[in-house]
Amino acid sequence: MIGAQEAPRMVTIRDITTIEGVRENPLIGYGMVVGLNGTGDRTQTFFTTQTLSGILQRMGVQVPSGSMRVNNVASVMVTAVLPPFAVHGGRIDVTVSSIGDAKSLDGGMLLLTPLYGADGQVYAAAQGALAIGGYSASSNGNSKQSNHPTVGRIPEGGVIEKDLSVGLEKLSSVSLLLRDPEFATATSIAAEVNRSLASPVARAVDARRVVVGVRPETSVPELLAKIQSLEIPLRERSRIIVNERTGTIVMGAKVQLSAVAVLHGNLSVEITSSMAVSQPAPLSNGSTVRGTETNLEAREAPVKLLELKEGATVAQLVEGLQKIGATARDVVSILQAMKAAGALQAEVEVL
Repeated sequence: MIGAQEAPRMVTIRDITTIEGVRENPLIGYGMVVGLNGTGDRTQTFFTTQTLSGILQRMGVQVPSGSMRVNNVASVMVTAVLPPFAVHGGRIDVTVSSIGDAKSLDGGMLLLTPLYGADGQVYAAAQGALAIGGYSASSNGNSKQSNHPTVGRIPEGGVIEKDLSVGLEKLSSVSLLLRDPEFATATSIAAEVNRSLASPVARAVDARRVVVGVRPETSVPELLAKIQSLEIPLRERSRIIVNERTGTIVMGAKVQLSAVAVLHGNLSVEITSSMAVSQPAPLSNGSTVRGTETNLEAREAPVKLLELKEGATVAQLVEGLQKIGATARDVVSILQAMKAAGALQAEVEVL
């Protein structure tokens, strides 16, 4: 049993916070993969032939898009993530996904594709041979597929075109953002930073943000490296995650229960219909009549009782629910009822 006075878990500030302004940025672009072995887009994917026609025209080859019949090219969407402190000329991995009816991108080559940010500007360019983690083969109506052959990656296939490095030396303060907002944790971070630096430079602004002042002679990278290595006590919130669609329930070990009695029973109603034939007696003037017989049967299981004492643990709750025959979906309803009754000291989050 977990006592109420259990010592909190020690964690590093790096594990529970991020630095404001230091983040990744998603990139996206539209491109074309060539060199496929007859597994590319078909003729009904019109934008593929239009794109190929536009590429050839820019190279001085005039080919009407309506006259093209090729299946060794495929239109794709190219995505990538621009890391923080990206510099001009740096390399990033890119993911290539088919958007037409191509069967496989195996053996393909991505043509030069600009990658755009959310502001519409080009931040990187991608090109290179695809690495596919699967395959697809078919013959005489038989087919076999492994993994997903219409998605591939190009390791270091993107070249960064803009310098997005942040000038840390110009900052007068840095902000630490908690991944899980909590006033006690924010206060602990500020107190530990002030204790480690022997100066009141940090303060908790709210439950998520801790602002740390930077002196002119201080190196910001060295300051952040020291702060992120500090350890603070973390008291985790009691939380229960419920997914009603799948009946999945995840409960933390620190969830505490008050004294409660749970009555659980099932009522099932079964209705069946069957065809019946009424046959007249011999030498009578009657006729054969068809009808439907309906049977209704209600079955109610005896009510089962589960009693929990003050301070019961999650293990005891689960064991007791299993003994009374509660299913996963029954447990969801029981937990919600216990929360409404005030017998469950935890936050219930329904997905």
